[in-house]
Amino acid sequence: MEAVLQNIQDLSRRGLVAPFLVIAMLAMLVVPLPPVALDMLFTFNISLSVIVLLVCIYAARPLDFVIFPTVILVATLFRLALNVASTRIVLLEGHTGTGAAGYVIEAFGEFVIGGNYAVGLVVFSILVIINFVVVTKGAGRVSEVSARFTLDAMPGKQMAIDADLNSGLITQDDARLRREEVTSEADFYGSMDGASKFVRGDAVAGILILIINIVGGFAIGMAQHDMALADAVRNYTLLTIGDGLVAQIPSLLLSTATAIIITRDSRKHDLGDQVFSQMFSNTKVLWITSGIIGSMGVIPGMPNVAFLTLAGLLAGGAWLVDNRQDIEFLKAPESATGTAAEAAQQTAAEPEEKRELSWDDVQPVDLIGLEVGYGLIPLVDRNQDGKLLDRIKGVRKKLSQELGFLVHPIHIRDNLDLNPNAYRITLMGVPIGESEIYPDREMAINPGQVYGELQGIASRDPAFGLEAVWIDSGQRDHAQTLGYTVVDPTTVVATHLNQILHDNADELLGHEEVQQLLDNLAKQSPKLVEDLVPNVLPLSVIVKVMQNLLSEGVSVRDVRTIAEVLADQGTRTKDPSELTAAVRIALGRSIVSKINGLEHDMPVITLEPSLEQILMQSIQNSPQGSIGVEPGLADRMFKSLETVTRKQEMAGQAAILVVAPPLRLWLSQLVKHSISGLSVLSYSEIPDNKNIKVIAAVGADGVK
Repeated sequence: MEAVLQNIQDLSRRGLVAPFLVIAMLAMLVVPLPPVALDMLFTFNISLSVIVLLVCIYAARPLDFVIFPTVILVATLFRLALNVASTRIVLLEGHTGTGAAGYVIEAFGEFVIGGNYAVGLVVFSILVIINFVVVTKGAGRVSEVSARFTLDAMPGKQMAIDADLNSGLITQDDARLRREEVTSEADFYGSMDGASKFVRGDAVAGILILIINIVGGFAIGMAQHDMALADAVRNYTLLTIGDGLVAQIPSLLLSTATAIIITRDSRKHDLGDQVFSQMFSNTKVLWITSGIIGSMGVIPGMPNVAFLTLAGLLAGGAWLVDNRQDIEFLKAPESATGTAAEAAQQTAAEPEEKRELSWDDVQPVDLIGLEVGYGLIPLVDRNQDGKLLDRIKGVRKKLSQELGFLVHPIHIRDNLDLNPNAYRITLMGVPIGESEIYPDREMAINPGQVYGELQGIASRDPAFGLEAVWIDSGQRDHAQTLGYTVVDPTTVVATHLNQILHDNADELLGHEEVQQLLDNLAKQSPKLVEDLVPNVLPLSVIVKVMQNLLSEGVSVRDVRTIAEVLADQGTRTKDPSELTAAVRIALGRSIVSKINGLEHDMPVITLEPSLEQILMQSIQNSPQGSIGVEPGLADRMFKSLETVTRKQEMAGQAAILVVAPPLRLWLSQLVKHSISGLSVLSYSEIPDNKNIKVIAAVGADGVK
């Protein structure tokens, strides 16, 4: 057996299994098969259907059997090819007796229905009705609805993945796997919608084949073989019914497997565990059912033994479940007692002795703080299965990787002055963000286009200000179907924290962090660091340059390039702004890549030469690089830039304003908070391999 499986695997690796199956099915349609071959193939068909049914039952989730639609197609074609092969033998050799088409068909015609073709017709009709009207029709409808809902929910699921990625809950690899899973889920349910039509068509084909075989058998038996009417009816009807039953039973099994897998929960669960936990965990149901069945069992004339036996089994099952729950409940007080004892021991500790105040009593300001109301304490308490600490750890890790330095730990404390469900984010002890969440609900965020409204508590996403609704957890799938992005409360806090820290990254970087970056660089390039600090530049200037980069959204991960540029330009100037501009030119490739990706073409916005000339003259005549611009001109320029920026966002492209190097810093600071989504670059920062395409030119009178 092992050698056979090994040979099949070898054929599969060489790509020969699929062509072999196609050729085999074509051969069954054309080449007459002996009865022995038919027996083997019919037996294999029944075995294949049982295997598929069991795989659907034991699969933890539908996506674990993603090849199921293809299996349905192959099994259906295989069964129809068998019907053609068996029909050929029945019509050619049916006059010789009921064993003409092999022992399997004869057994189903003689043993299963007792050799009575009237009973056989009734049994076959019932099987067809069950398969066609009940199982196949229901499975087809569920497949259609599941496919539509899954496709409608795709945008919401994709946005939820992006939200988890931005909040640091998952890595890029995890996000890629989850996106692939969402795509596979949509492909699976879409394929199942089509595959259910194969099963339905198979049931219809079974009815037609039965009628054709009976009518054709009568004609051939009586006209060609001079059989009596009674003999022709008996032989061909029993053979046809046996052939139909052999085909319909695997078809019913395959239809049942289809119905099971498309009605399964998409989450990973064992079907048996789900049935037990959802149907029999509530013992009230079992006790009441036992009482009803037992009451029916004592009524005279009823099958008392059957009813009372079943009532006793239900009562016994309810008693066993109750006892198991009581045992689990009695185990809990031990840990609770230990916790209470520890708390009492801490409470009974002796108070501190009076002592003089010292500098130890002056608590330093927390660089990053998170204050929560008492209603949110369970979210940060690991003993209460709080997940917020793990989410915050993920935020720190993601930010540290993106920004290029280790983000400080986040100090979490409770604040009784806050509302129970409120939280506050502080930076250097100063509140910088605050919002309110609902731990027992989930936030459904409107990304801009949804297909319906949700019932819940209206709110806004604290990180990006989008419209949102706090909904019950049971509405999650419905909300995703409508196009909402649904996230849990801890993700809301983590995303808000991530956004605030990212926007204020320059305040998180100080002398200690820069010194640590240089120490790490010294392990690889000791001469570079030795020449740079303090021979060329003091540490304070390097800190200011890196803070300038972070304030403009540029990572300081490439410390080597930054240090080399500073070592080269530091002999010429000590001005942090000029040094920052020089570093940005060296980091131009990474800056542009972050904004425009790997695209060769780079759509940009420019200023008209006349407007750019006005701004250049103004900056040359103004002290310390400031610009004095007539208010009306500045207002028209900003409105034009905002219009082009929104147009680019609607087109799904980045909005990039390219200006002369002396104007870049001023314009960047000016539009940073007024026009979100607009990146300001200088001509010298764009790599040579990028093909610049000017999509708009902003002038004193508007956009051209």
